[in-house]
Amino acid sequence: MKKTMIARALPFALVTLASGQAAASGFQLLEQNASGLGNAYAGSAAVADNASTIFFNPAGMTQLQAREVSAGINAIRPTYKFTDQGSSVGALAGTGTGNDAGAWAFVPNAYLSWALDKDLYVGVGISVPFGLVTEYDKPWLGAAQAVKFDIKTININPSIAYRVNEKVSLGFGLNWQRMEAEYTRVAAVSNAATTGTNVTLDASDDSMGWNIGALFTLSERTTLGISYRSKMKHTLTGDIRVDGTLAGFNAALTTGAAKADVELPDTVIFSVAQQLNDRWEMLGDVSWTGWSSIQKIHIVRTSGTLINQTVQTLDADFRDTWRIALGANYKLDDAWKLKFGVAYDQTPVTGPGTRLVSLPDSNRTWLTAGAQWQVSPASTVDMGVAYLHVPETTINNNQAASGRGTVTGTYDARVWILGAQYSMAF
Repeated sequence: MKKTMIARALPFALVTLASGQAAASGFQLLEQNASGLGNAYAGSAAVADNASTIFFNPAGMTQLQAREVSAGINAIRPTYKFTDQGSSVGALAGTGTGNDAGAWAFVPNAYLSWALDKDLYVGVGISVPFGLVTEYDKPWLGAAQAVKFDIKTININPSIAYRVNEKVSLGFGLNWQRMEAEYTRVAAVSNAATTGTNVTLDASDDSMGWNIGALFTLSERTTLGISYRSKMKHTLTGDIRVDGTLAGFNAALTTGAAKADVELPDTVIFSVAQQLNDRWEMLGDVSWTGWSSIQKIHIVRTSGTLINQTVQTLDADFRDTWRIALGANYKLDDAWKLKFGVAYDQTPVTGPGTRLVSLPDSNRTWLTAGAQWQVSPASTVDMGVAYLHVPETTINNNQAASGRGTVTGTYDARVWILGAQYSMAF
């Protein structure tokens, strides 16, 4: 049975591509460690207690020991159930609603930090910052708009940090990112209930970007962090192929090379960590994501009879978004720290008319808890759990003018995330 997966990744031993529909808004994957999961990633740019700070704020490496390594994984289980409320899809799809479009999936990460001297640190991170897999069971009434949408990324992030003085540290990183996309929809059918001709775009690209960060130690109890990750512009190039019962009917006009331009958003994070007393620590986080970089994605033929023609446009019309998170840590004893968090995460989708069946995204509220176990002076284990409440989401996407019908209904959604991470100094 085909599913909509929030996140999927290959094992650590194979540094390849990973994909998944993000637990953060849009198709962003916020789960770049497990140590921040219990706090709903509050204080992410201000807390530097392991090498995963390389992703959230590379300046935090100056707070680490001489050499540190951290590796983690997040297991994510979404539920997405569609209810039809008067869709008009014509003959290009059946009457199915895709059933529960969720399944367990996994997002890994790994980081290494190394001090060259007491003030200069270098490091590298391997992460999966964006991902999306949406695949519906057949027959699916929205098949003319999308049957499958699969985005995979991997990001390799060499970084450097310098301690200017006891109050200020600065960090910088370069990012090499690989992106692959697969988009499939039904173009024609021989039997509206069962059989379709699929048109699939497979495309990929490599791109470079950068990130910077600063960490300010205002006092022994107060730390501020700010970080920025740049946009990543991808020109995805590949092929369109046709398969299915009626593939031979239009394959000569449709099959061939194609491209699509996608500019992944930049992000800004502002964080604070405040030690209240020997037991309690409070964390705060405000982040902004420039999702308005994605408006309309044009799929353009680059060979054949239709060369230089746009064969389809995906109308995302995203808006910029904000995320607010609050967290708390409680030191139970010398070995255990308990973590709590809450966050509100805004969707880039502007409304039912621009909500895509390939991304039935909505605002969500995070409720999280976790624990950190100090196994030894040099090693820690972090564990976390998050429940994401997603209100009933309405879709009314009208693509009838392009022959892809109108999908009207609601999505019942929720997400569970479980995370674990091991960190070690050596």
